[in-house]
Amino acid sequence: MSPLCHVLSNAFSMSKKTATISYFFSLGPVNLKGRSFLTLKDFSSDEIKHLLWVSGDLKHRIKHEKQYLPLLQGKSIAMIFEKRSTRTRISTETGFSLLGGHPFFLTSQDIHLGVNESSTDTARVLSGLSDIVLARVYSHTTLEELVKDASIPIINGLSDLYHPIQILADFLTLQEHYGSLSGLTVSWIGDGNNVLHSFMMTAAKLGVHLRVATPKGYDPDSSIIQEAQRLSKQHGTQFLLTSDPVEAARGSNVLVTDTWVSMGQEEEKKQRIKDFLGYQITMQTGSVAKPDWTFLHCLPRKQEEVDDQVFYSPRSLVFPEAENRKWTIMVS
Repeated sequence: MSPLCHVLSNAFSMSKKTATISYFFSLGPVNLKGRSFLTLKDFSSDEIKHLLWVSGDLKHRIKHEKQYLPLLQGKSIAMIFEKRSTRTRISTETGFSLLGGHPFFLTSQDIHLGVNESSTDTARVLSGLSDIVLARVYSHTTLEELVKDASIPIINGLSDLYHPIQILADFLTLQEHYGSLSGLTVSWIGDGNNVLHSFMMTAAKLGVHLRVATPKGYDPDSSIIQEAQRLSKQHGTQFLLTSDPVEAARGSNVLVTDTWVSMGQEEEKKQRIKDFLGYQITMQTGSVAKPDWTFLHCLPRKQEEVDDQVFYSPRSLVFPEAENRKWTIMVS
């Protein structure tokens, strides 16, 4: 993790409203400086709350107060993209630039991890040429190899196992909308994928109940299920696994889904759409949720996943969610 959180916690904490300052100082001590960010499994409750607090503070200062905060002036970030993305690329380039830093973008045409050059050599080269690396990769093992050999922090921009920067944006969006996260119930209805894995490693630490519905055969990773159950017990939250979307949605504050067909799964599309029949989120799904229910989707969205009536309704927070990718990547 970059030095930004360490700087902001000192520079910003004394100039906001009393309630916000009190919340910040109610958090336990955190040490984020220089740490890599591969999964929220590695971060404590207070550390995640700290990241969300600073993200919100950055948003307030830069967007609403029009402050210029060149906290990363003279710093550079190497952005490795094995998989394309609209939100991850733009949020990282824009966010790092707003803080005075220089982002540079590397596609599979520019850099061949483990092909023309080993991950070990790439990690060492980039450690001498940049200050931090964000890598959006197919295999989580690639990130672990980079961390092992790099002398600078590595951020997971997405892997097959986790998508932690997305989940920070999701929880910042819910915190802004509901005012507090503790006690909320989030229902995931869809594939047992990397985004869900990151929800499972984070929700309980924020006091959030998690209800998950996936079709049979599309369950989350078994080791991640075990860890989520342990975290739920530790933090006193509820964690439900089911194959019934209605059961998952019942009594929920937030309905969440994601793509049913991720990059690299195109050949499975017909079978997946068939297997996910009944998992589309509609107003009928929301009829069993709480009256104030809202909807999240990390995008891009297909209509079979959620219909237009929900996606474009006032209940949908997808576009504030997309914007918050910028504010949370800045703190990462």
